[in-house]
Amino acid sequence: MLLLSDTHLPVRAKALQEQVWRMVDEADLVIHAGDWVDVALLDALEVRARRLVAVAGNNDGPELWQRLGGLARVEVEGVRFAVVHETGSAAGRERRCDARFGPASEQPADVLVFGHSHIPWDSVSPSGLRLLNPGSPTDRRRQPVGTVMTLEAEAGALREVTLVPTPR
Repeated sequence: MLLLSDTHLPVRAKALQEQVWRMVDEADLVIHAGDWVDVALLDALEVRARRLVAVAGNNDGPELWQRLGGLARVEVEGVRFAVVHETGSAAGRERRCDARFGPASEQPADVLVFGHSHIPWDSVSPSGLRLLNPGSPTDRRRQPVGTVMTLEAEAGALREVTLVPTPR
């Protein structure tokens, strides 16, 4: 599985790196947590990815919002994923996300994938909700290089969550 967010094409970069396209080709599922900017990347990923789950972000226009919406859910190998773009500030993030997506919520998830900050994040809330932000492959914002995440879901658990650098 490949996690992407904040691609901001063609504003922050002209195109995704070939390295990222190879990961798209290899992934059983691509999850994109918003801020596409241009619908052309969505069209390209819909053609190239085996399966795509995605949301729109705060920099996305009406067509992306109409096609994607702001919340997506998918279950893979017994692991329930929720996808949003924004979760608010880092302070108190786990508590806020627990309230919305944790075991006591109306539709609980095991993993929340989010974006917006362009800063990779991997934490676990007090209730056990895993929070993952893959960063941005194209706009590294205060990071040494751009990033994406890969992971595997198997038998109800995550395996091998890896932050992958995506240098230009």
